[in-house]
Amino acid sequence: MQRPIGRRTVLKTIGAAGAALAVGGVGTASARRGRGPRGRDAARQRQGASADPTLVEFAIAANTSGPYAGQFDTLIAGLVAKPALLKTLNTARGQYTVFAPVDDAFAAIGFDEANADDIPADVLAYHLTRGRRYAKSVLGAPRLRMLNKGFVTQDGGVLNDGQATIVATDFEASNGVLHAIDGVLLES
Repeated sequence: MQRPIGRRTVLKTIGAAGAALAVGGVGTASARRGRGPRGRDAARQRQGASADPTLVEFAIAANTSGPYAGQFDTLIAGLVAKPALLKTLNTARGQYTVFAPVDDAFAAIGFDEANADDIPADVLAYHLTRGRRYAKSVLGAPRLRMLNKGFVTQDGGVLNDGQATIVATDFEASNGVLHAIDGVLLES
């Protein structure tokens, strides 16, 4: 019997950067605006600067503290079980947009942290698209091509005719942007 993957295991897998981020807290782009180190307005600095965490590091930090603490256990465990996807989202190469289902969404289709390694890689890849797509861009597109080559439809923040709704937007990372969703996207 395989032991469930816990947050500590995930942090060890990703490295010390995730642990450091967990202590620092997270927030949306607008919540982080303020005075930069040289007195410049941080909102004018390049979005997704290299000092920002990667998408994986951000998800771990968001899952550790703040309003989404404990909400991405299943997603993180699923990604840890899929090294190729984990590497893609934890690298500085390329830009990606992640539609991140919360734990309740995975539970509704029978997955939790204990069996997250059973989530097919194709299902996880169906939640990723290339490019940095902020809410304005996502809401302006009737359909999005996902990393697994499938398409997700979008109408007013509702994805795939009701499979999921975007519940939080524009969480920035150095290699992309994350949007939290309340359902798991499945190809029909």
